[in-house]
Amino acid sequence: MTTPHAFPNVLHERQLAVVDVEGNGQNPPEIIEIAVLLVDGSTPPDALRSWLVQPQQPVTSIVARKVHGITNADLADCPQWQEIAEEVAEALCGRTLVAHNATVERRVLAAHLPDWKPPLILDTLRLAKTVWQGLDSYALDKLIERGQLDTGSGAGQGYHRAGYDAWAAWQLLCALITDGALDWPELVVAAGLPEFLPAPEPEGGLW
Repeated sequence: MTTPHAFPNVLHERQLAVVDVEGNGQNPPEIIEIAVLLVDGSTPPDALRSWLVQPQQPVTSIVARKVHGITNADLADCPQWQEIAEEVAEALCGRTLVAHNATVERRVLAAHLPDWKPPLILDTLRLAKTVWQGLDSYALDKLIERGQLDTGSGAGQGYHRAGYDAWAAWQLLCALITDGALDWPELVVAAGLPEFLPAPEPEGGLW
């Protein structure tokens, strides 16, 4: 039986929002489930929050069957996005976003929250490729196995539900920071999306 990883010292002064979204399989995708785990400094993560959302376009049968298991019937009585958007935006405001394969979360959230401007986005997929090099797969389920991560606190949900995946991404972040013995600047370089990284120092030459 696994236990949650210890809180890394490097995160003691940081405010994070660990996020996972699930979509309806349409193009462009609509969020049908979002989970947010708030991490504030040295305090343990707050209770994980998740919302089910009724989309304008139906959930495709293939993603309902093969990905997250959420059906149109499950969403029939759920709020639409505009009813929860302000609440989600408040939860994310001013926080470093953490997600696995974070470019997906960033793209979808930016479409749903046009005014959202995160100060930093950390991607546990990028980080895993740096710390745990040479793996055959960096899919979240494979990394859960590799790190023997605790998934028992994933809001009582199964794999590829938003709450489960957000909790797993948080446990993965803790494990990778510990295994890589990373300080904050090293973490940002290893996990930050490129547009959030500081510009490289110019090489030596005439000034």
